Amino acid sequence: MEFPSKLIENAVGELSKLPGIGKKTALRLALHLLKAETDTTASLAEALAKMRFEITYCQTCHSISDAEECSICANKLRDHSTVCVVSDIRDVIAIENTAQYQGVYHVLGGVISPIEGVGPSDLTIDSLLARIPDSEIKEVILAISPTMEGDTTAFYLSRKLRDFEGVHISTIARGIPMGGELEYADEITLGRSIVDRQRQVR
Repeated sequence: MEFPSKLIENAVGELSKLPGIGKKTALRLALHLLKAETDTTASLAEALAKMRFEITYCQTCHSISDAEECSICANKLRDHSTVCVVSDIRDVIAIENTAQYQGVYHVLGGVISPIEGVGPSDLTIDSLLARIPDSEIKEVILAISPTMEGDTTAFYLSRKLRDFEGVHISTIARGIPMGGELEYADEITLGRSIVDRQRQVR
């Protein structure tokens, strides 16, 4: 792709490094910013710089935060006796968007994956275990994606969490999504739906 300006070429090159952004989309974004008001481009650049250099991680749950403690951990109205363990910050956002959960979180920062060289020590598992003694935590929900690596991580955590008396371990329900057709469900999902079936209240 030929560019009339080296500056445009550099901007396109940087934008195209973003996930899901190809050269054509990057060029369209660059030209849009070029035509936009100067303040608009400056505000975008400032926001990105502040995000990259000023955002920190919560010392308690390891989610992204503007301070040492995130807004969820600092919220006294949340149920601090329930901790939802997730692998990634995006999972926190997804669960929060449901508006169905009022507990707190713990972000592992990934899943155990021997193939990729990720072991338990590379995650925030020790930090999670350290949160439990002498705390009000009564339930730990393992909300980890049902992949091979996710199941390995959940199994490892279950083994570790069993050492704490009075702490209930649960996992999110897995099965057929609302509106889904049985014939299109894969065997693992359908099988888990049968195993994790719920009794109807009479």
